[in-house]
Order: sequence, then C-alpha cells, then structure tokens
Amino acid sequence: MPLQPYACGNCGFWQRWFAAPPFCPVCTDVRNALPEDGWDFARADDVAAGREARWAEVTPGVTGYWCEPQLGLGSTGWVIETPAGPVGWEAAGWYPPAALTRLRAAGGLVALGASHVHGYGALWQLQDELAPPVLAIGVDDLVWTKAFRVTWPIDDRHELAPGLVVYNSGGHFPGHNVLHDSQRGILFVGDLIKVDLAGTTPVGLSCHKAYHAQVPLSHAEVRRARELVEQVDFEAVATPFEYAAPVSRKQVLTLFDRQLAGQPVAGPIPIEELS
Repeated sequence: MPLQPYACGNCGFWQRWFAAPPFCPVCTDVRNALPEDGWDFARADDVAAGREARWAEVTPGVTGYWCEPQLGLGSTGWVIETPAGPVGWEAAGWYPPAALTRLRAAGGLVALGASHVHGYGALWQLQDELAPPVLAIGVDDLVWTKAFRVTWPIDDRHELAPGLVVYNSGGHFPGHNVLHDSQRGILFVGDLIKVDLAGTTPVGLSCHKAYHAQVPLSHAEVRRARELVEQVDFEAVATPFEYAAPVSRKQVLTLFDRQLAGQPVAGPIPIEELS
C-alpha cells in the first residue's frame, strides 16, 4: 500500500502513513492539547474539499498564505521576495489550486524553511508541487519531518537567500529556528515569541516552552535567546500565525530580562511595560 499524507484533525500536523496513523506525535507532545474525542485523520482529498486559498501582502515583499476554513492550528505560510527569487518560510495548512497557480506564476520558490513543527503546515505539498531545490530544517528537529524530505539540515546559522539568515534559537524546541530579514527589519520568530494582538495592534509579548500547558522557558534557554536577539535588528516580527508591528528588539530583550529576574512565566506581559 503506497504511503499517503494524512492531516491530524486536531492540530493539522501532516504525516505519511499506510492507512490512518495510530496517533499524532505533535498532539501527544507536552506543547499541544490532546483531541477531546480521539484521533481524526484526513487524507489530502478530504482536506482539499471546500477549502479556498487566501493571501495578503502584509508589508512590501512579504505575502502570507493561508486556507479557509483553516486546518488545525491555522498556520500561515510566508513568501518573501529576495534578489534570488521567492523564499517560503513556514507553510499554510493546505494550499488550494489558486495558491499554487499564483506561486508558479511568480517563479516558484528558490528555497523553503520553517522555524519548527508548529509552522510546518503543508510543506510537503509545496515540495511535491513546486520542487524547490532547498528545504531547510534545523537538524535537531528532523524527527518531525516524516511528511517531506529535508534537503539541507541546518545548524547554528544558515543564509537561506541574500538578506535572509536563519539562526538556531532553541528554546521552544531544540531545533527551533528564527529567520532574520535584514532588508526589511523583520524577525520571523516562530514560537520563540508569542504576540498578543488587539486587532492588528501588539499589546503583549510572551515566551514559552509550552503555551497550552503554560510551561515557561528555563533561564538557560532565555539567556541563549537573548544573546541571539541582541545580534539582529528588527522593528516587526512574524510568527507562524500573524505579522505584528511594531515589535522591537528592545521590547523583546526587556521581555527576556523580566524572565531572568526571577521565576519565569509563560503568560503575556503588557507591551507598554516592555517599552
């Protein structure tokens, strides 16, 4: 029986299996909640039914893609314009035909990457349909990549394209990465930072090992993240779910300093207290 991609109905994680997978490794991990009514896995044809493509340019040269209705956690796939061509970072849960047609018309993707498993979405679909020469994932997170083939396992630092540098941050996951767009002053933070929004306005920042379970980062993890953030300049961040501006390096460093001053917390701190 050929392997088929299956999506978890609870979190949206894709895995290739013979028949319905026995369980979802992302949902059984401490960072996610288990489904209340047991496992529910959908094949690609079932996921595709009734879903439409959506996209929006959040800032010049950066476009977010998602599907409606959303799948699982509802991740957004970012496409970033570079002199070498478009780069994909994170992925939508599903790419309906209109999204794939638009990406092909723009020349496809010269590289793909993601911060960690909560942003993987349908990376396998982009790889199957667009065949980018590079799909880069942190070497310590290969355990989560059963649905696609990693063509470039990356370590501490990797230039994905001119002006786009991936750094391993650890913390939320051992292989967690962030992507710095030095041209636009954006840090694609994955889940290293969580942003609370009121509409489109950032109102709170937090960092966590597991947000659902409210497990904070350790002091050593925060110190490592702080050392990294000190090296990159930015005035906006993008998570696997939203674009948020203004969020500055100074505010993120202050968040980390608050964590290091005593018992760390996973909940949000009002952004005015970090300014």
